[in-house]
Amino acid sequence: MRALRLAWRMLRRDARGGELRLLAAALATAVAALTAVGFSADRVRLALESESHQLLAADLVFASDHPPSPALLALPREGVRQAQTLSFPSMVAHAAESASTRSGALAGTPSAARTALADIKAVSEGYPLRGALRTAPALNAADQPASGGPPRGTVWLDERLALALAAQRGDRIAVGKTELTVDAVLTQEPDRGVSFFSVAPRLLMNLADLDATGLVQPGARVAWRLLLAGDAAALATWRDAATPLLGRGERLEDAQSGRPEIRSALDRASSFLGLAALLTAILAAVAVALAARRYAQRHLDACAVMRCLGATQADLLWLFGSQFVLLGVLASALGCVVGYAAHFVLHAAFAQLLETSLPAPGWRPAAQGFVLGLVLLLAFAAPPLLQLRRVPTLRVLRRELGAPAAGLFGGFAVGALALAAVMLWIAGDIRLGAFVFGGFAVALLVFAGVARLLVRAAAALVRRLPTGAGGHGWRQGILGLERRAGASVVQISALAIGVMALLLLTTIRGDLLTAWRGATPADAPNRFVINIQPDELDAVRAYFEANGLRPEFAPMVRGRLVRLNDADITAESFTDERAQRLIDREFNLSWRDTPPAGNTLLAGRWFSPADRGHGVVSVEEGLARTLGIHLGDRLAFDVGGEMLSVEVVALRKLDWDSMRVNFFVLAPSGVLETFSTSWITAFHLPPADAAFVNRLVGEFPTLTVIDVAAILRQLQAILDLVSRAIEFVFLFTVLAGLIVLWAALVSAADERRYELALLRALGARRSQLAGALLAEYAAIGAAAGLIASAGAMAVGAVLAAKVFHVALPLALGLPFIATGVGALLVAGTGWLAAARLLRAPPLLALRAGV
Repeated sequence: MRALRLAWRMLRRDARGGELRLLAAALATAVAALTAVGFSADRVRLALESESHQLLAADLVFASDHPPSPALLALPREGVRQAQTLSFPSMVAHAAESASTRSGALAGTPSAARTALADIKAVSEGYPLRGALRTAPALNAADQPASGGPPRGTVWLDERLALALAAQRGDRIAVGKTELTVDAVLTQEPDRGVSFFSVAPRLLMNLADLDATGLVQPGARVAWRLLLAGDAAALATWRDAATPLLGRGERLEDAQSGRPEIRSALDRASSFLGLAALLTAILAAVAVALAARRYAQRHLDACAVMRCLGATQADLLWLFGSQFVLLGVLASALGCVVGYAAHFVLHAAFAQLLETSLPAPGWRPAAQGFVLGLVLLLAFAAPPLLQLRRVPTLRVLRRELGAPAAGLFGGFAVGALALAAVMLWIAGDIRLGAFVFGGFAVALLVFAGVARLLVRAAAALVRRLPTGAGGHGWRQGILGLERRAGASVVQISALAIGVMALLLLTTIRGDLLTAWRGATPADAPNRFVINIQPDELDAVRAYFEANGLRPEFAPMVRGRLVRLNDADITAESFTDERAQRLIDREFNLSWRDTPPAGNTLLAGRWFSPADRGHGVVSVEEGLARTLGIHLGDRLAFDVGGEMLSVEVVALRKLDWDSMRVNFFVLAPSGVLETFSTSWITAFHLPPADAAFVNRLVGEFPTLTVIDVAAILRQLQAILDLVSRAIEFVFLFTVLAGLIVLWAALVSAADERRYELALLRALGARRSQLAGALLAEYAAIGAAAGLIASAGAMAVGAVLAAKVFHVALPLALGLPFIATGVGALLVAGTGWLAAARLLRAPPLLALRAGV
């Protein structure tokens, strides 16, 4: 206890020195970045766990893209309550007149109706089995719990749809071939989930009204869900009986596995933000090592005196170790407090995506923060501290005898491994954590190499200039970078990493999106029309032509890939996540005898007249690569319960940017015509002709018109929201880079003080020395900005080519802006740290030595 009190007194005294304050700032910054993300992610996790049943609206859910089989519906229900829901997209309209004025079509003058794409959910009696619906009588009115779903003959609109249709209570809404009355505004739906999976606004209706709409047609994408609730034993019995009956595209979801798309997306977002925060920890580790090295150098004399007075190596290790543990606990606690305050910024982003209230976070993020803080401290501060116990007593008489340098590299290597282990633990995924840690390490090494070349090139250029050209101050500053090459490289690399991340999320992100939009032709289709039934095709085609539009119509048959050559395939047959999703869904198949526009043949041959009526297909090359499909392979599709066997004779590349109707699998005519078919088309609609959609849906109420531009706008809003959250996390990274800069300056303070004092004693003016310092710091910032801009442009070009498939225009002004801003930022920060060195009397500095 006495030693602990002594350590506390030493900590309070040494805190007046700059290195311990820097060390604490580095730890607090790293812990704050991690806990800010951790507290936000923990609130989401707790919400998903505590409200898992509400997110399902049941205890157990059977989910499928086709109706449940009669055998499954006939299973015993003792002790189990059931409800059904069907969800699908469709156009709805605010009817101007009664539907009785026109048989089979939307009532009223077509141009007088407002239309919108809605995500329609038809629910049976008893829905929801868990959780509660809430409704309001009007927009912006107080809501209240609802008992059950909408009564028969009525609909509930969510706020977005009510606004889009300008609908209020009592108005009539055309849904397919029927009209239903608006009864309320839907404010809460337990199993709606996350708003970024809800591209279209919700319309809730009674399942008994569904047949009258005529909307569930062949080719319609309908999500069927059978909800179950009851006691655990009854549900277990039902589940055991249902599991052997499950087919392709069918699954059971419970509180642990339910809503996998929500859990997966949020887990990925949290992991990415957490790993981004760990970049701050990597830079903080550099600052901790520099500050600890400076602290050890300042205490060499004190340790030598204590050794002379009888202190053992164990005594010194305990004394300084206790002091640093106390510092680590205090700095980690401060970081947790700052992280908790900062997490509300991230919480605002999650709250807009997750349509449920978030509970208070638990203790786990704080524990992770403390672990990270102590690992950073002990792993990267321990090697210099361990050298203190080896200080020879002769240093009291001969100050050139310092701490031995052996073992420092090994100590820091152990620290790096410990930090990597923490990253893997927090990431929760060994592969992802190892990839990110390796990526950070490679980026730092590459940046360090480029920084070293820049420093050497700048020094060589200055030496070639005539003596006295432009003054002596700035020359001294540039040459100072070469004299302290190691410290300069560390500072430049650390700053460049943080600045590059911010550039990627701001400037380069905007350029990528602009280039992606620019790759789409101005007259590219911006509306898709689906669910065109064969008996409507001629009338729909004639309606388009009467309005001056002649789009291409394509047939569409839905089928599920079940066999590849002689092997049955399921989602479990693949390890790739995209392949699993593709196999679990139904493909849209089509036929045509001529190559579609925008399709490039990569391998094989196009269909010949002899192929008509024979089982051959052309497959999109991306799909083929993902699923391992090659020329000559035989594929078997389940199409409405009938098997279709075909041979792959061609692989083709699609121009997705054209926004035309494209299909993964195409067959010649005479192969698919016997199956249930719907038709699809795409066309370009100028903004001035937006009323055409209202007239089209008024004439053909079962059609679904998808506004691509509206979907892209919502996705852009989500992307902006997520980007702002990531930018906020990377602000901690930039702060950590500045702390590294400050730590490097402080660690070399004695050397700089002696150097400046010597130059002043030799006649250098204070203005010359100030110019040298500003030139050195500005050069560090300029180099960091230049490297960061080059790295951001390189990463952006790779993303443009590999992900967006566009050419990213060169942002020629970015290097100049980044270089200038970096020079100003670092020069200002460095001046704050070093200005007091100029005020030190030269005589005192020379007497103190280095």
